[in-house]
Amino acid sequence: MTTPPQTIPSQATRHQIAIIGTGFAGLGMAAQLRRRGSRDFVIFERAEGIGGTWRDNTYPGCACDVKSDLYSFSFAPNPDWRYRYARQPEILDYLRRTADTFGLRPHIRFGHEVERADWDDAEALWRIQTSGGTYTARVLISGHGPLVEPKWPDLPGLATFPGPRFHSARWDHSADLRGRRVAVIGTGASAIQFVPEVQKEAAQLTVFQRSAPWIMPRMDHETSERRRALFRRYPALQRLARQWIFGNAEARFLTFSNARLGRLAEDLGRKHLEAQVPDPVLRAKLTPDYRLGCKRILVSDDYYPALTRPNVELVTDPIREVRGSRILTADGTEREFDVLIGGTGFNATQPAIARLIHGRDGRSLAEVWQPHMEALHGTAVAGFPNLFLIVGPNTGLGHNSMVYVMEAQIDYILRALAYLEREHLLALDPLPEAQAAYNAALQAKLRESVWMQGGCTSWYIDAQGRNTSLWPERAAKFRRTLRQFDPALYRARLSPQPLPTRSA
Repeated sequence: MTTPPQTIPSQATRHQIAIIGTGFAGLGMAAQLRRRGSRDFVIFERAEGIGGTWRDNTYPGCACDVKSDLYSFSFAPNPDWRYRYARQPEILDYLRRTADTFGLRPHIRFGHEVERADWDDAEALWRIQTSGGTYTARVLISGHGPLVEPKWPDLPGLATFPGPRFHSARWDHSADLRGRRVAVIGTGASAIQFVPEVQKEAAQLTVFQRSAPWIMPRMDHETSERRRALFRRYPALQRLARQWIFGNAEARFLTFSNARLGRLAEDLGRKHLEAQVPDPVLRAKLTPDYRLGCKRILVSDDYYPALTRPNVELVTDPIREVRGSRILTADGTEREFDVLIGGTGFNATQPAIARLIHGRDGRSLAEVWQPHMEALHGTAVAGFPNLFLIVGPNTGLGHNSMVYVMEAQIDYILRALAYLEREHLLALDPLPEAQAAYNAALQAKLRESVWMQGGCTSWYIDAQGRNTSLWPERAAKFRRTLRQFDPALYRARLSPQPLPTRSA
């Protein structure tokens, strides 16, 4: 049901551009604005610190599964990564340094959670209500990613569990796991990182698995001081390393599209499993029954060994219900626990921010995105003038770095903003027919992809069975698609005079 817009007081703080979030997306957008001389923008951050996902996820073992040199901004290289795959504290420090390097902190409004944003068509601006005050902006850019809102399974009695119960993205560091009976629900990207750490402390660890993930060797290691010194002295060497990592990741896309190469990759995954799990019964439970790539491919060298330890049990029978401190599975077994941890992912196909942003006709993004979310280039939405999304619908990757996608979108948004200014326009939003044609072509590719035909269910797929999360081709193709801003795809609203600019 459409709700009426709130009245924004006349004393609302005014800016040309408002950005939501201080994760990679929001900081990357703001940094590029600063690099191009823009000063009149504000960044809303609901928390009291920078970092987004890498601030919120502090679970033991938290690290990136993309190599450090690639999982960073191309315009802000870090020669001093201490590990091949950066740990969460190191990534968070990198984001903080990036904010300082580009002078972004004066633009950030901490403790400002966006409560509602309404497009005012008469004034051609966004009216934004936050927990810290009211604002207006000509342009609204959301860096609110999809992996924000933790998702718990719908289990009867889950809320009645009497002990500590928390999701991996909201880790309770006050919960003492030493000598406790710990249950972990889920075996996704976060779980395979924290399970080996929990195993070292818990008296008994029980992992409840719905489906076995494909896991590849991680081969992580510390970087050498010599390497770091070379990258500091010769930045071009790090750029070459970044290009090499990117190229290898792009080549892995062939395992999704070529059946023979996919089988070879699956053989590698099975050999990794066989080398680390000698027990054939446990190994059978950990063998995926779907094609590689259908779910997110994981990398780990310590998850399988952790499951072979005497204090760990892997349960594949479905959970029927939670009865107080006990979990009952479909085979009738009851197990008692002191702590319950969810490694069950996020509500990726129904992003929370969509409920808060209201377009030209007063409907929210969430309402417009029924039954499926979609956007033009995953970046702009018909009926929502001057709104741009970073990591919007169908921009996710199953094989490469999301920072690369974010930078492609940021560059596209900058071209759109330049066109707005050059043509003295008040507003731009995609033509509905252009958006529909783009998504029809995209979904036609996805219908035949491993993500739809691979024999699994995943968080990539919405409740109606459509993949609204992933980009169906190589990452480089996404960047080429966004290389030019095509005004013919947009509805433009003219301004009688050039838009004013303001320096902060």
